[in-house]
Amino acid sequence: MQTKTWLITGASQGLGLILVKKLLDAGHNVAATTRNKAALEKEIGMASKQFFPLTVDLADEASVSFAVDETIAYFDGLDVVVNNAGFGQIGTLEELSDEEARRSFDVNVFGMLNIIRSVMPYFRVNRKGHIMNISSMAGIQGYIPGWGVYCASKFAVAGLTEALAAEVSEFGVNVTLVYPGHMRTNFLSQNSIMSPKHPIQEYVSVRKGEAMAKEEMNGQQIGDPEKAAALLIRMSELEKPPLHLFMGEDVYKAVNKKIETLSTHLLDWKDDSLSIGF
Repeated sequence: MQTKTWLITGASQGLGLILVKKLLDAGHNVAATTRNKAALEKEIGMASKQFFPLTVDLADEASVSFAVDETIAYFDGLDVVVNNAGFGQIGTLEELSDEEARRSFDVNVFGMLNIIRSVMPYFRVNRKGHIMNISSMAGIQGYIPGWGVYCASKFAVAGLTEALAAEVSEFGVNVTLVYPGHMRTNFLSQNSIMSPKHPIQEYVSVRKGEAMAKEEMNGQQIGDPEKAAALLIRMSELEKPPLHLFMGEDVYKAVNKKIETLSTHLLDWKDDSLSIGF
């Protein structure tokens, strides 16, 4: 296996942290961004020239650009970027404030765009590279009450990633859009999930769903993040990796259900859809 240089955002916990550890164990170079470099260094628990932790504010374009430049200078190159950073904002669309909604997009979407803008000049000149953008099962099915803003941000990730793939293919840059299902990480913990500041009491069923996710599903998710990280590494070794990568039995079923729903609506309303032409 060829040694590569990776840049991973959101590397202090969950899938990002597991991926960093696996890559280091395999002898790869890893630059890892986080909001708290000391915590990341403690988690890795090793001093290595192949590990380059960075404190980065993904919503700050200057901070991101500096981190990318530092990574390329430190390792004399860059091969794979994993846009993994993100968090879950729960709450109905009515009760979330403009500030809460925009903060979710700042991290989940605009932080990713900052990374892409910073790495693409290097990839484009060298005519190679691989960008993996982590969306979610919530990025292909939005019917999840209380998770509308999170779904919207992950749908945005899917849309921009498809456009990116079309834009950069002529430069030899690979792009993979990753849809993880529920994985047994700390994503549903109190530190990773943001609750609405001003909940509306009438949304009783939404509150019950949120409580179930936190109390019953947390720690029982069917996806193994160790296997997911290994799969991402395997994708990086392919000459032509897939654009769409669905990870997990639950997301596999969800995608098939979405396809079935779209097909039904398409056929049932075909005459009406075609009726508006000149």
